[in-house]
Amino acid sequence: MIDINYELYKVFYHVASTLNFSEASKRLFISQSAVSQSIKTLERKLDQTLFIRSTKKVRLTPEGEILMRHIEPAMNLIQKGETQLLDAASTGGQIRIGASDTICRYFLIPYLERFHNAFPGAHIKVVNQTSTKCAELLRNGLVDIIIVNHPNNHLGTTASAIPIKKFRDVFIAGNTFKDLKGSRLSFSQLLHYPILMLDKNSTTNEFLHQVFQQHQLDLVPEIELTSNDLLIDLARIGLGIAFVPDFCISGTGDDIFVIETEEELPERELVIAYNENLPLSRVSMEFLSYFQNSSM
Repeated sequence: MIDINYELYKVFYHVASTLNFSEASKRLFISQSAVSQSIKTLERKLDQTLFIRSTKKVRLTPEGEILMRHIEPAMNLIQKGETQLLDAASTGGQIRIGASDTICRYFLIPYLERFHNAFPGAHIKVVNQTSTKCAELLRNGLVDIIIVNHPNNHLGTTASAIPIKKFRDVFIAGNTFKDLKGSRLSFSQLLHYPILMLDKNSTTNEFLHQVFQQHQLDLVPEIELTSNDLLIDLARIGLGIAFVPDFCISGTGDDIFVIETEEELPERELVIAYNENLPLSRVSMEFLSYFQNSSM
């Protein structure tokens, strides 16, 4: 790959779009001789003649036309990015948050409302993914902040996590299994019933499998889904016993009840995390501050 300074391509773009060295120099705020020298340098590095020059006009060679077909959309993308960045700065900035649909619905909304009221001009982008996928997005710099379940083996060493809420997972059932109401079942007894849970791409799935393995039990779920709300709905109509976080079941009604277990399920927590290797914007730091002194 040839190492060529972006500024050379920028000069080429303006000369190719105007077909006039003098006009390009005015747009770039540099001398005409500097424009000419930059084009000569680019041609030398590419070992190609890009322009046919005459006293009356300038035109692109076939090689120059090929290069322009690639440089023009690239320059447009750069200009678009700069415009969006300046627009974001003038309207209050941007924050990109990763969280699962469950965390968004049952925990995050009040904080988003508070942030929007404080920064009405800021652009809020919420990327709705599992806690596992959110950790990957954070690692790759595609989001600024994530709110995820913990333990989470996918966070890695670059993520700085702040605990913000403790919770417990529960087994729930609908009236089809009303004979279990008030009972206390062992994990091995639960395996005689159809288990409904989040799919294997979730930290919740990993967590429950690990818990059962610690008791030398092989968990084979009947149904795996991507939504806790759907799990609750399926439990309600009697398709099985669902495994969900306890903060999801408030207000679910009398047709859903919790099945107590003989073995205690370990406590988990929600954490808010950011990538220590990447800078946070002012508004991202403000959003993060909502949780740094929060009580669990």
